Amino acid sequence: MRWLLDQGLPLRAADLLRSAGEDAVHVSEIGMAKTADELILKHASEEDRIVVTLDADFHAILALSGAKGPSVIRFRMEGMTATPAADLILKIAEKFGSHLLPGCMLSCDGERARLRKLPLG
Repeated sequence: MRWLLDQGLPLRAADLLRSAGEDAVHVSEIGMAKTADELILKHASEEDRIVVTLDADFHAILALSGAKGPSVIRFRMEGMTATPAADLILKIAEKFGSHLLPGCMLSCDGERARLRKLPLG
């Protein structure tokens, strides 16, 4: 899977994902640290990446636009360090991988996850 980690996540989490064999990039690595959410979604869609964020706005944008993608995972936990963030991304990929590729919104609080397929009906 191809990941795009948003600004609220630790930069080092992208390094850890790459070490685990994943294709991961952090927005700050590609000059998008202060980019509008809509443009981050567009970039993720163009590169077939799954956005991982702490920001609820990404889900709102997808819901209101009726978009079919890209998939967005929202962590509902603040202050995650790199290792737990990378581990949780890998766990989500293992459990929900087949749902992430066609397009979905997933919210995770660390213990539970809620998935909704895109586009929302």
